[in-house]
Amino acid sequence: MSAIPVIALKRVYEASSPEDGCRILVDRLWPRGLSKENAAIDEWNKDLAPTIELRKWFHHDPKLWEGFSEKYRKELHETNLGKDFLKRHRDQEKITLVYAAKDQEHCHPVILKQYLESL
Repeated sequence: MSAIPVIALKRVYEASSPEDGCRILVDRLWPRGLSKENAAIDEWNKDLAPTIELRKWFHHDPKLWEGFSEKYRKELHETNLGKDFLKRHRDQEKITLVYAAKDQEHCHPVILKQYLESL
């Protein structure tokens, strides 16, 4: 596999820009109050998001962050979706993973970015 694209993170509610490259929404649920046009995404990849069960268990509680991180990494590793995702996007120079979470430190795209960069 060729070098992976540069991967960035951005809240979907922030204005899109040409520097974002390919914008991929990585949430299972569509962001509240946002139209498809305003989201300006190139792809919605629900499969890279944590399972519904794991998302509900975590419920954005920073006290559960370590356990959530471990469980989500395990999900990513077991599904192999990350490798397939990178294969499909190998021609992109930059990918911006967009998400809706308010807490930009304790959200799954942080883990997803690290995971994809490790492949």
